[in-house]
Amino acid sequence: MNEKSDLLTLRSVSKSYGAVPVLHDVNLAIRDGEFLTVLGPSGSGKTTVLRLIGGLEPMTSGEIRLDGQDISRMPINRRPFNTVFQDYALFPHLTVAGNVGYGLSVRHVPRKEIARRVAEALELVQLGSFAKRYPTQLSGGQRQRVALARALICRPRLILLDEPLAALDLELRRQMQEFLKSIQREIKTTFLFVTHDQEEAIGMSDRICVMQAGRIRQLGTPHELYYKPNCEFVARFFGENNLVPGTLGQVQGELRSIDTALGRLICSVAGQPHLKNAPEGACAFAMFRPEALHVSEVHDGKNHFSGKIVDVAFAGSSTVAIIAVGEDRSAPRLRMRLPSRFSGSALSASETVALSFAPREAHLVLS
Repeated sequence: MNEKSDLLTLRSVSKSYGAVPVLHDVNLAIRDGEFLTVLGPSGSGKTTVLRLIGGLEPMTSGEIRLDGQDISRMPINRRPFNTVFQDYALFPHLTVAGNVGYGLSVRHVPRKEIARRVAEALELVQLGSFAKRYPTQLSGGQRQRVALARALICRPRLILLDEPLAALDLELRRQMQEFLKSIQREIKTTFLFVTHDQEEAIGMSDRICVMQAGRIRQLGTPHELYYKPNCEFVARFFGENNLVPGTLGQVQGELRSIDTALGRLICSVAGQPHLKNAPEGACAFAMFRPEALHVSEVHDGKNHFSGKIVDVAFAGSSTVAIIAVGEDRSAPRLRMRLPSRFSGSALSASETVALSFAPREAHLVLS
């Protein structure tokens, strides 16, 4: 498969409100036709990135390039982008058709052409029979699709989505996640999606940009961020990783040891030269996911220890156990997730269990 070319690039972009900086030297390339999600907690700067790209706010420094051309000072009405906001921003006095066709009408597109393109856009978002309704007559999911149709109708190069699913209930959010991704694949328009929801990002994105305190901490595929976070913040924010602090030991091929409160653990460093080359004695974390941890009496001497179950919670398809390794309160507490059909009532609080995880399922994260 050919690598997609860059549609939009941010170069050393910074933003301050008065003396308060909110973005620090952000460099980001958005590929043509991809679904890129900007993910981070509140105050991380993710919505500010979207607003600067859309021209809703000016930058303090840096530049934004579209197809290699600087658009940093291009007014909002000339940028070939459209935005879907969290509150949808629909006009209550206009019908669904009027809302969707509004962008074309202000561009003085002929009425017949507007009618044709409105009909096409509404069919695309599965609202063809809703053209004459008003926003108050629609559900939250339907209003969200009207906002998407309005963004699509002007055929933008890039669609900016600012947490558009935040107001929906859980089941409707899941439906709309699938719908948005299917639409993006069908029309092949570039989507830049902003959210604080990790599961949402994992399920929808080609790549994810994780932000913290106005800086990009990691950019990669969902698989890369899920299994190989590059720093403690991403490891803690992205999912529910077990992180055990320690000091680095020797490298043995694609594996490396780390001395921890659980003993000497062996972790994979495959494809991560910065972890192979880090000096012995450096502070790091052994990272492994809850589903990688198993109850096991049989072991080969690697990554084997015992712990006491302090809590068990049924979570539908899986059961989560919290396990204390050691007696004092500072001892590590680990999460183990097992399929409920296998665990059943086998896990119980106060039980001491033997635990293990495979070296290939554990990775190192530098402190």
